Amino acid sequence: MTLDLRIRTEIETRIRSGEWRPGHRIPFEHELVASHGCSRATVSKALGALAKAGLIERRRKAGSFVAHPQVHSAVLDVPDLAQLIAARGETYGWKRRVRREAAAGDGDFPLPALWIEGVHFGGGEPFAIERRLIALSIVPAAAGESFVDQAPGTWLLGHVPWTSARHHIKAVEAVRSEARALGLRIRSACLELDRTTWRDRDIVTQVRQLFRGDRFDLVAEFRPGSDSA
Repeated sequence: MTLDLRIRTEIETRIRSGEWRPGHRIPFEHELVASHGCSRATVSKALGALAKAGLIERRRKAGSFVAHPQVHSAVLDVPDLAQLIAARGETYGWKRRVRREAAAGDGDFPLPALWIEGVHFGGGEPFAIERRLIALSIVPAAAGESFVDQAPGTWLLGHVPWTSARHHIKAVEAVRSEARALGLRIRSACLELDRTTWRDRDIVTQVRQLFRGDRFDLVAEFRPGSDSA
């Protein structure tokens, strides 16, 4: 085993075992050089491979840190963010910021409706901002929910069957208020997902979720049909 591979393996083992958690600072390059008795180029090669594998983040002048695991979601599904984050070994959290009756100025969503705003957390850090409308004529039970302890998406998946959904996904830059809520710099890259969900012909909910670009991606798997080339 080459020295750079040994350094990489030692660090990877500590990360995957949970000894070094997301956000933990990896020893500085000069510290690794001293402890392994090798050149800086060897250490840099090892760290570069770990960064390429998504296990660490290298920050200029600050050093290298254990990366937060990327959360994957199927494009053609309606995911429960609590389950997705927990499946990656991180503690999930939800903080409701606004709950009010929707007004006519909230778009063309059918009234009466409930407006919910909040932030999803993963590993104690902001993961996504959510702004959601729920149709009270279709889901009257939502009127009695505070959505303080449970995110509305999780509650809806457990209480309301849906028959179809439409996603609109695009890359955006975080504005000042969004960047502050997500712990990012202004104009940082984010992934915006707008989703409308129906039960038969009735709209159940519309949601806009803004994800940190470094924490989330969408995945789709396809199988060739009989007419595929």
